[in-house]
Amino acid sequence: MTETPNPNIVDADTLTGEMRPIRRVVLSIGSNLGDSMSSLQGAVDAIADTPDVWVTSVSPVYETEPVNCPPGSQNFLNAVLLLDTTLAANRLLERALAVEDAYARERTDVANAPRTLDVDLIVVGDRRSDTETLQLPHPRAAERAFVLKPWFDLEPDAELPGHGPIGELLAKIGVEGLILREDLVLDVE
Repeated sequence: MTETPNPNIVDADTLTGEMRPIRRVVLSIGSNLGDSMSSLQGAVDAIADTPDVWVTSVSPVYETEPVNCPPGSQNFLNAVLLLDTTLAANRLLERALAVEDAYARERTDVANAPRTLDVDLIVVGDRRSDTETLQLPHPRAAERAFVLKPWFDLEPDAELPGHGPIGELLAKIGVEGLILREDLVLDVE
């Protein structure tokens, strides 16, 4: 028997004519000011509470040495989230910035300044963007072990578009300065 759609139920996509594919997203989170673990857990919770976003995996937490940060910067706690979403990349970026703001992220002119929370879009499906506000894939992800190693833990066969397999990228740059923090675990509710 073939099921006929109920004509009394209106599909929101039918109203707008908009097709919204599900995209796989790699999101990197980090913190080196305040209660970093609390900020990371808050980011996971806020992203998971976002409509049309489904957190599918959370990496282990790594303690990492600051990269290109001002002298005296403390070590970071970093992790990677894998998501599925129907949100457009720009909307997801807006959400990431709002989550940072909720955790008192201060934006200054100092490059790589210490921060309470950093939420970076690394990959959004196969979307490519090179605008002032949105660069996809993330332009420095291929050089950052604190992104590649947690991502590799979740998806060892993944590829960074335009750069190749993350396992090969990680082998090139190494994992010096990364410490797996088995005592710290991020939960997804």
